Amino acid sequence: MPTESEKIELSEHELREITGYAADCARRALSIYEHHLPADTRPRDALDAADTFAGGGRRTGALRQIAWAAFRAAREAASPAAGDAARAASHAAAAAYLHPLADAHQVKHILGAAAHAARAEELSRAEEWASGEGQDVSAGTLEWARHHAPAAVTAVLGRMPAAPPGGGRVGEFLRDLDTALRA
Repeated sequence: MPTESEKIELSEHELREITGYAADCARRALSIYEHHLPADTRPRDALDAADTFAGGGRRTGALRQIAWAAFRAAREAASPAAGDAARAASHAAAAAYLHPLADAHQVKHILGAAAHAARAEELSRAEEWASGEGQDVSAGTLEWARHHAPAAVTAVLGRMPAAPPGGGRVGEFLRDLDTALRA
């Protein structure tokens, strides 16, 4: 295992696979955001931009700005579930900017979209229960993310230290997924 902040190998192919995976994870929660704010396309735009990069597009300043726009959408969302869904989309677009460093923070760039999508689903179920519309169904995003992670995700995680402590419930989801993918 490399020491903290040591440079690691990170190919463009791996970066594209990681970004595509992050977008797929975040997409699982997009409907939560769109249910609350159907006219706001910033999270969807972030996923589209992540997909474009993953499919061979260029990594541009516009992609970074779209990721930041989805982050702003998360901060503006009145619903906590919608906020985490937008954060998932922001993380997906930002995955294209993963740094080739053996730094625990970089694990968030790889798995943050899945962790925030899982939290969005959890919060959405809580909101549904509070309104009397809830169903006793597991979110499944973390399990889905574990089973659909491409080889690039596990390979790059293997070059990094474990996910960092803290981060509340999202941090817990991040560490759980990180541990599962390293097993």
